[in-house]
Amino acid sequence: MKVKGEWKITQISDTRRQKDCINDKDIVQGIDSLINEWHHAAAVADEKTFFGRMAEDGIYIGTDASERWKRDELREWSKKYFDRESAWVFKPLSRNISVAPGGHLVWFDELLDTSMGTCRSTGVMELQENEWKIVHYQLSVTLPNEKLDGFRALIGKP
Repeated sequence: MKVKGEWKITQISDTRRQKDCINDKDIVQGIDSLINEWHHAAAVADEKTFFGRMAEDGIYIGTDASERWKRDELREWSKKYFDRESAWVFKPLSRNISVAPGGHLVWFDELLDTSMGTCRSTGVMELQENEWKIVHYQLSVTLPNEKLDGFRALIGKP
């Protein structure tokens, strides 16, 4: 519209399509499935899928203080487990997934039912060449607070 001889914007319409657009909900659902598939790969000793989900420079931190591996170091250490019918079984009990602005980075935490009892894991995933890769994963054994005194005695800490 012209006002006093000059063109003025009087309306803006957003014509971006909502359909077929990827949003945080879609990313969260995809990541949830991917993490489930990753845990399943360990449960059935599918080494190719398990390590294929990790970034080449991905880090895996285990429950022992000495366990901080790059992907290929973990592959070497865990070979004896993946040579079995099942490497290990982690069954998700609950999971929280967050998406960073821009949708190229996610982080998650989950409670897992494992042979070590209930564990908590945290992870970071990055979209690399249109494929989500685990860049950091940490597994921790949980300990109820009321059992802390007994635990400290077990490890020799007063």
